[in-house]
Amino acid sequence: MRLTFKATIACLLAVTGCCILAFRKEKIATSETIRQELVIQSDGLLAAIHRLQVAPAKDLQQRFREARLAYKRLEWAVEYFDPLTTRQVNGPPVPETELTGLVIEPDGLQVIEGLLFPKFTLSSQKELAKRLNSLAANATQFQYYFTHANLQDWQILDALKQEIFRVEILGLNDFDDPLARQCFAESAAALQSTQKVVLCYQGIYKLQLPYHFQQAIHYLSRSTNFDQFDRAAFIINYANPLTRALTKLHKQLHLPDIRYNRLLKQDTETLFDRNAFNRNAYIAAPEDSATVQKIALGKKLFFDPQLSGNGMRSCGSCHQPDKAFTDGLAKNLDLKGKRFLTRNTPTLINAALQPSQFYDMRAASLEDQAHDVMSNKDEMHGDMQISTGKLWKDAEYRKLFKDAFPVIDRKAIDTAEIMNVLASYVRSLTELNSRFDVYMRGDNSALNQSEIRGFNLFMGKARCATCHYLPLFNGSLPPRYMQMDAEVIGVPKTKAGKAIDPDEGLYGISPFAFNHHSFKVTAVRNAARTAPYMHNGVYKSLEEVIDFYNKGGGAGIGLNVPNQTLATGKLNLTAAEKKQLIAFIKSLDSR
Repeated sequence: MRLTFKATIACLLAVTGCCILAFRKEKIATSETIRQELVIQSDGLLAAIHRLQVAPAKDLQQRFREARLAYKRLEWAVEYFDPLTTRQVNGPPVPETELTGLVIEPDGLQVIEGLLFPKFTLSSQKELAKRLNSLAANATQFQYYFTHANLQDWQILDALKQEIFRVEILGLNDFDDPLARQCFAESAAALQSTQKVVLCYQGIYKLQLPYHFQQAIHYLSRSTNFDQFDRAAFIINYANPLTRALTKLHKQLHLPDIRYNRLLKQDTETLFDRNAFNRNAYIAAPEDSATVQKIALGKKLFFDPQLSGNGMRSCGSCHQPDKAFTDGLAKNLDLKGKRFLTRNTPTLINAALQPSQFYDMRAASLEDQAHDVMSNKDEMHGDMQISTGKLWKDAEYRKLFKDAFPVIDRKAIDTAEIMNVLASYVRSLTELNSRFDVYMRGDNSALNQSEIRGFNLFMGKARCATCHYLPLFNGSLPPRYMQMDAEVIGVPKTKAGKAIDPDEGLYGISPFAFNHHSFKVTAVRNAARTAPYMHNGVYKSLEEVIDFYNKGGGAGIGLNVPNQTLATGKLNLTAAEKKQLIAFIKSLDSR
């Protein structure tokens, strides 16, 4: 249920009063008060699920929407403290393959949504009952967890800020309710819940954060048109001030400064801060971090052809700086120049900001990627034993390796060192400095109206952001960024679109039926500079790519793609909207 502006203020005052009492009593730690409230909210979710279980057919959709709102009030906490259970309660409605090979079967609210919308049929009654029983069992785990948890204040503040980020990235685009379509009401519910927690820390004198919450909730509560919602305005005017204020509150409370290695830095104030993302997030050990010395050495090796088997090809041969570290070809030739490689050359810009590499996601690190390419007989066909010997005989390289890896009495170069410096150079190619980034940091002159409309289309009507997540615009799932999405979109073999491309993608690594023709969701940043597109380079222009998506992917153009995960319905983008979308994508070019 959406609240009016007056109702929002009334609710705010009531919550403030409760929290003032909590502060005055000073008998229970704030984190303990919040833990107890989470137990109550867990009870509320279970009660909402029970009402859904016993609801008559005519009330099922409404009861489902209420259950989702009850979940959203808990989301900030369960996503942070109990993510594995949360995946079973509100995970995607399709099977997922972990990098370990483990398959996660779909379950929970999003699966149930598919049974209830657009219309419930009696033939689904038995399946619905089964899914609701499973949902109730999983939701009970939340109740158990918060009954026994020991929550820390610094964790709570960190979780709250992540929830604001989650609303910005996923909450405004029907990401997890594509059929029920109440994303604004759900986002408002999530903010109302986080507001209640924050007020328990703020007391009665610091009124800036309550004001920011009040404004954001009001903006969401009066929004009804999905396609016309101004997401850029919401983020700049409401979400960014909220996360800045939360960061300030964290400092004011003098909480422990506990850090751990993750992609989105804990002390970032907004998603668009210059150094919000950690290029060393996916290293195997601290000593693998990029340094000035490693980057300089890695750059030299990147353009040195002696790492290849025939001494004729370097990394830079296919990843050319003037082409945004691609080669401008649909597919490059093999080392002998006799046949085409199997896939298009992806950009390396911002490659460090994703937890897996290659279109089929077979490499878990940039070091693994470098090793794979070096040893591939069609790409580099290098012999590392020979290469390390050559480099050690070179006085300049010998000094550079000694500077990059200070080792006492060094006698040789290790293969792992070569891979690490190459990976370090790629990590240095992290560039989140586009005109779009400048705009989101507050420079209103950085984008024109056509580009702003294009961003809102990207986030809304065009549904691009349900796979290419803000602000990285790749498939790394925010805000934890520990999982990389792969999708089946039905890319055709040729532009004419008569048959699906035969490349099996992820299926070759993880041979489950749902992985047929599944590929990593690549980055949209710098896409204007990295044509041609798709894993096979089938499309030469952004116009062709957008036309493909506008028609509903492979299934939409008539191909047989039974496991397509991309929505098959038409987007109905107008000619003007397509141009605006492309204008926005061009604003994502790194500078």
